[in-house]
Amino acid sequence: MQQAGSKPLFKDSMSPPLAVLAYACGIAVLFFLDRDSSVHTSKALWVPVIWLWIVGSRAVSVWLGIAPVDTTNVQLDSPVDRFVYLVLLVAGLIVLVRRGGKAIGVLQANWPILSYGAFCLVSVVWSDFPGVALKRWIKATGDLVMVLIITTDADRKGALKRVLSRVGFILLPTSVLFIKYFPNLGRGFSPWDGTPWNTGVTTNKNLLGVIVLVLALGTLWRVLTLVRSKGQRNRGRHLLAQATALSFAVALLVLANSATSRACFVLGTVLMLATSLPAIRRRPRAVHALVLMMVLTAGLTMLFGGGAGIAHALRRKADLTGRTEIWDVLIPMAPNPVVGAGFESFWLGPRVDKVRNTFLGNPMNEAHNGYLEVYLNLGWIGVVLIAWIVISGYRRAAATFSRDPAFGSLLLSYVATAAVYNVTEAGFRMLCPNWIFLLFAVVAASGTVSGSKDVALRCFGPPTHSVARSFRADGAPWLRGTRV
Repeated sequence: MQQAGSKPLFKDSMSPPLAVLAYACGIAVLFFLDRDSSVHTSKALWVPVIWLWIVGSRAVSVWLGIAPVDTTNVQLDSPVDRFVYLVLLVAGLIVLVRRGGKAIGVLQANWPILSYGAFCLVSVVWSDFPGVALKRWIKATGDLVMVLIITTDADRKGALKRVLSRVGFILLPTSVLFIKYFPNLGRGFSPWDGTPWNTGVTTNKNLLGVIVLVLALGTLWRVLTLVRSKGQRNRGRHLLAQATALSFAVALLVLANSATSRACFVLGTVLMLATSLPAIRRRPRAVHALVLMMVLTAGLTMLFGGGAGIAHALRRKADLTGRTEIWDVLIPMAPNPVVGAGFESFWLGPRVDKVRNTFLGNPMNEAHNGYLEVYLNLGWIGVVLIAWIVISGYRRAAATFSRDPAFGSLLLSYVATAAVYNVTEAGFRMLCPNWIFLLFAVVAASGTVSGSKDVALRCFGPPTHSVARSFRADGAPWLRGTRV
């Protein structure tokens, strides 16, 4: 079963039906190997898992074959998708209401995110399509709701591990299955130049790249943690399951051919490996120099004249595959440089047709730069608020590293890769895995900033059940609750 005009990537060794059976059994084995009866997490975690299954693959209407024909027109939204997102959002809100003060405490500790969300809501007022913008704002709150469900669980780390496994064990192998045995589902053609690309469970290579990126970083964190935890019970089978998932992720990063996602994975990997060195762990201040050097080098080089060199190194055109041309056209089209067009409103109405006509009818619904995308929709105020979120997230993640180097390195990687990813892709958007995991990194690190003990208590409550002795990065003992 081969799509017209495309070359086979693999030599088929079994029929598609047999491949489905084999992959299904393999996925079941991964779940079996990764089971852990010692971790007690809420069943409510299935709500963000389902949310990420949809966000990280295709809308339900697309899976059912009833999506609008013009999927690049953001004004079109299937009633089926609206219903599914609404059900998940309501279910998530019910969970948070039942958790009461814990969820409120987390929100109170995250004023940058609340301020950004509030401004997005206010911006609906000056949108040319306020009804559409308001509906999208409501849907966008679902991303934060899902993050709060994970971070307010009794075992935050256990909750994150289970979410990563439940999402990764399904999406990663299934993407390989689609690409290898079902090219009509897992492969396609670029709408720009018609070249074939691999999409896996998503609808284009960049979407495949970003979901694999966030899952790969989380899986790498688990693998590194297991490698260092030599006395952990059932360590071998957990390591086998996570290493297998990581292998799928790395293979998909190659198959997706998304240069931005691959570069960000390398950045995140180097960051996690470097921060695992004893010299860095004993000197938390060295983390600042390491992170800033990596992020500034990547970001500033792309923005100020070095884009061609990076593009060539990544086997891309000197104009970052047309991105600089896109940016030159879009910047003057901002309706208001201070407040923008309104939340998710720039790509609505006549502007879409104008951009398409400029680029010879090629479909476009994003600026391919997260900071520019925010500027177009929310102006400079929105850009400042996004910068506030990223900077506060970095500070909190760095503070987490000083207390818990392994977990802190993951949060630092999510923040750093989000900052770099948005140089050439629009990742500060609702229902984007990059945005969701940036929110997670910021919220999960709440209360760890130096001198914020009261904030930590508001966010996660006093430790209960048991208290375990651990050690800071400098070797000093401290106490942490194992259950909340």
